[in-house]
Amino acid sequence: MVTPERFAQGMTFDQYVQYVGTPENLGREASQGGARRDWSAALRAAYDSAHLTDAQAEAWLWLVAQPGGPAKVLVISEEWSSDCRRDVPVLARAADAAGLELRIFPRDGQRFSRSPRPDPAESPNADLMAQFLNEKDGQTFQSIPVAAFFTEDFQLLYRYVEYPAIYHKDRIRGVQTAPQAGETPEQARARGDREFATLQGSPFFQVWACAAVDEMLSHLYERLRVGSLP
Repeated sequence: MVTPERFAQGMTFDQYVQYVGTPENLGREASQGGARRDWSAALRAAYDSAHLTDAQAEAWLWLVAQPGGPAKVLVISEEWSSDCRRDVPVLARAADAAGLELRIFPRDGQRFSRSPRPDPAESPNADLMAQFLNEKDGQTFQSIPVAAFFTEDFQLLYRYVEYPAIYHKDRIRGVQTAPQAGETPEQARARGDREFATLQGSPFFQVWACAAVDEMLSHLYERLRVGSLP
C-alpha cells in the first residue's frame, strides 16, 4: 500500500510545523474556502505541553519491541482541523518517545477538497488519502487526521481516523449550532463557533487527546496479540 520511497516523501513533525507557517501553506485554501491561519506556534506549544502517562510510555515501548510491531506511522493532516491540532502533536510526542518513524502528508492541494473521495488532479497526496477513507452512516469522508501504523517492512497494522470513540463530536456540535430561541441561523452559527473555540481551549480537549493515545495503544495491542481487528 505504501512504499518506503513514498513514505520518505512525508514531513517530520518539526518540518510540518515549519511548513504550516510558510507562505506556500498559507496560500492554500482552508476549510470551507476560508483563508488559512498560521497555527505553527499552537502546534509547537501543543507538542511541548503533551505528556504521556507512565503506562502509555511503557506500552509504546512494549509495542515497538514486539516482533512485527509498529515501526512507522503515516499521518495525513491539515492544520485547519481541530482534530489534527489536538491529536497530531501528542502522536508526535508518542512517536518520539517510542522511536517510531513518523511522516506527515497534507490532505489537500491548493484547494480545500469538498468531495467524498480525493481527486488526484487536485491533491498530490490523493493516492494516500484514497487508502484511508472514513466510511460511516453509508457515506464516505476524507476524515483527518489519519494515523496509519506500519511494521518495519510496511505491513499495515492499524489506522486511527479523526477522533477517539469517546468523543461524540457530531452530537456535541449539533447542540452547539442548534438555533436557540430568538436566534437567526447566522447568529446560531456564530455562537456555536464561539462555544466550539472555548471547548478547544478547555481540559476536555486534553482528555480526548489522551483518549486518542489510549485508543491507538489498545488497538495495536489487540492487533499484535489477536492478529486482527473487528
